[in-house]
Amino acid sequence: MTKKISKIEAQKRKGRYNVYLDGKYAFPVAESVLIKYRLMRGMEIDDQLAAKISDDDQIAQAYSKMLDFLAHQLRTEKEVRQKMVVANVPPEFVEPVMRKLRAQGYLDDLNYAQSYVRTIMNTELKGPRVIRQKLRQKGVGEIDIDHALEQFDHGSQVERAAELAKKLYRRYQKQPLRRQTEKVRQGLMTHGFDGNLFDEIKDRVSPSQDEEQQEAILDQAASKAWYHYRNQEGYARKMKVKAALFRKGFDLDDVERWLEMHVEDD
Repeated sequence: MTKKISKIEAQKRKGRYNVYLDGKYAFPVAESVLIKYRLMRGMEIDDQLAAKISDDDQIAQAYSKMLDFLAHQLRTEKEVRQKMVVANVPPEFVEPVMRKLRAQGYLDDLNYAQSYVRTIMNTELKGPRVIRQKLRQKGVGEIDIDHALEQFDHGSQVERAAELAKKLYRRYQKQPLRRQTEKVRQGLMTHGFDGNLFDEIKDRVSPSQDEEQQEAILDQAASKAWYHYRNQEGYARKMKVKAALFRKGFDLDDVERWLEMHVEDD
């Protein structure tokens, strides 16, 4: 069945038009669809053409929504696909929209990954493993991740890891020396840096130790442990205290000296 376009009027919404067939409202179209099919008054529209126009209009609407989604920041293909699901875009129109976004340069996972790595390098103390994990969660492929991480070279990793290590040493300065080292090494790994990187930087990042402070830390912890095991006697009590303090990161020689000094007096 064929009908003629009797009127095309602009909607209040910019870039959208209403099409009338034989004097009756028929369907809305985007400006891009209007131009693509060269719609004008007097043009004949059959059911098949009307269906094509409707499909292209839905694609145009979904494309417009995704442009709004991409307007404020870069997105990955996975994020855009997820957004189209939330926006109730029919599944058959998702790939046409994706192809159009790629063709126009709005979607590029490699570019996204490179930008993401640069941002993290300059603003956060995170290592390559954490960055890789985050990019995987965003749907970026391994090859693109590998290329993006090339800019985070070893020298840059050393500098960022050293900055993080100094920060961690300040956080754990009231811990025993061995525990400080353990915490800092583990902290670097938790933030995505290789565990061996600590061995490269420890001499330059380890703060000078305050012996009086360390003695005070030991005295406080040992006194507490000695009281805690007050129901134990003699050798058993000493062993319990030694084991507890060793687990907390204290050196056994230091603990032994503390016991020699304080238990005899006690």
